[in-house]
Amino acid sequence: MTGVYALGRGLITPLARVIYRPRIEGKAGVPRTGPVIFASNHLSFIDSIAIPVAAPRPVHFLAKSSYFDKPVSRWFFTAIGAIPVNRGAGQAALDALDQQRVLLDEGSAVALYPEGTRSLDGRLYKGRTGVAFLALQTGAPVVPVGLVGTDKVMPVGAKMPSLRHRITVKFGAPLDLSHHGPAESGRARRHATDEIMAAIHALSGQELANAYNEVPAQNPIDRIKQVMPHERR
Repeated sequence: MTGVYALGRGLITPLARVIYRPRIEGKAGVPRTGPVIFASNHLSFIDSIAIPVAAPRPVHFLAKSSYFDKPVSRWFFTAIGAIPVNRGAGQAALDALDQQRVLLDEGSAVALYPEGTRSLDGRLYKGRTGVAFLALQTGAPVVPVGLVGTDKVMPVGAKMPSLRHRITVKFGAPLDLSHHGPAESGRARRHATDEIMAAIHALSGQELANAYNEVPAQNPIDRIKQVMPHERR
């Protein structure tokens, strides 16, 4: 851990627990050492704060590099375990997986959102296979996480979180996905992803969307790609 992260975790975590009084379930089952992937539903900007605050061990997650442009925001995001990354598809997505693989190889914990982006309607969308690929490649167990109420504490578009609502963070039993097969197998990645999403759904209780949470297509080529069958990473 960097000095900023160690200091930030020591200050922000107890303060956030006092102010927001999160309900935390299943924390005892989270592995305290070794590589771990926290795979969570995604409802709000504060999800990436709620998980590190509730987890019994340091957790790292990737955040848009633009969040680190200003000194104050750079200190805050570093303090909560964020690592800057250029978001996007293709090579950017592969680079992000590489960064997370390095953290897991070092025995750290990382948090990821299999849906890819926030759910704007509260439903749980189909998982993309990047999380399963990382788990199968590194052998790290996946701890499913169900976040409840974060969208009420800080809805999309809100500039400050509300103090009127409480959130619930539910940690599920660690998943060993190795029985699905090697990371190179598309079938193994898909089945492992479906197991992860089923565990998240059991914790969050959200309505299932049975579709991918796609960013609106910006051009005709993107629209064609979205309707053509392909593996979502």
